[in-house]
Amino acid sequence: MKIATYNLNGINGRLPVLLRWLELAEPEIVCLQELKAPQERFPETAIRDAGYEAIWHGQSRWNGVAILSRIGEIHETRRGLPGDPDDLQSRYIEAAINGVLIAGLYLPNGNPRPGTKFDYKLRWFDRLEKHLSTLFTLDAPVVIAGDYNVMPTDRDVYAPDRWREDALFAPEVRAAYQRLLDQGWTDAVRHLHPDETIYTFWEYWRGAFDRNAGLRIDHFLLNGQGTNRLMKAEVDTEPRGWEKTSDHAPVWIELENTPG
Repeated sequence: MKIATYNLNGINGRLPVLLRWLELAEPEIVCLQELKAPQERFPETAIRDAGYEAIWHGQSRWNGVAILSRIGEIHETRRGLPGDPDDLQSRYIEAAINGVLIAGLYLPNGNPRPGTKFDYKLRWFDRLEKHLSTLFTLDAPVVIAGDYNVMPTDRDVYAPDRWREDALFAPEVRAAYQRLLDQGWTDAVRHLHPDETIYTFWEYWRGAFDRNAGLRIDHFLLNGQGTNRLMKAEVDTEPRGWEKTSDHAPVWIELENTPG
């Protein structure tokens, strides 16, 4: 089972890129972030024509998350992260598909730091930590995929000293990510590639992609059952070099259908 996560930076503007990549990569399940489209403007017909069912949580101009599947019905289990009924930002969606619980998230950026946006990011991380604690022990593989907007270690960022004051690399944010790992969640990419330089995001300017001056901010967290079935974890850098593409690259994992 191939599961991918992809921050599109605008689904309608990048729809040709998404459809091209779906045809080439053929993932079974995809979590999408930063749709930047209200609920009624999600391109459902084009996605269905590509062979995928979809659920989505849209928001005008900002945010937005979706889950696509071509291997079975999507049974939505949650829309929005619990813990703050006044939070209307579309950043979390969760579903059961073919025996696996999939959550797609778009964690807040948090800049500028300090400030209200950074405070919101930390509160969102706290809510995520509490919710994931209820999912880890489920008797099924659980996959938490998306744009976490955090570089967990110095290895995950080009020129780390330039990022020390940024909200994506702040000590409080890295500590929050570590608390998820302390619950028992496995960072799939690092689990299989502990010492490699791997990035998932490159700025559009200063030739960042050509220089491989990137960040690793798109992650898969797996519970114990998911980790037992993990076979591969990779970043598909090719789409990042296409025209009119996202500043993120798709990240994907492959799970065995039965435990290893």
